[in-house]
Amino acid sequence: MSDLTAAFEAAVAASKELTQRPDNMTLLKIYALFKQATEGDNTSTKPGFSDMVGRAKWDAWNGLKGVSQDDAKQRYIDLIDSLE
Repeated sequence: MSDLTAAFEAAVAASKELTQRPDNMTLLKIYALFKQATEGDNTSTKPGFSDMVGRAKWDAWNGLKGVSQDDAKQRYIDLIDSLE
């Protein structure tokens, strides 16, 4: 396992231990970076208009299209570190 992957997994664990709940925009960034880091580019179908939360998540993840999984892991780590 690479150092980046180990640090990413530690950041994922730390994200579940945050003392304060981040605001909704930060939560969307966390979600999108996690999905990009673990799955790569978004290839799923965009949710319909009635699914506002699903659309927001889809849009956030889709906005990272083209970002490498390693870069997404590092951004995720940096974001979680800034919240602790």
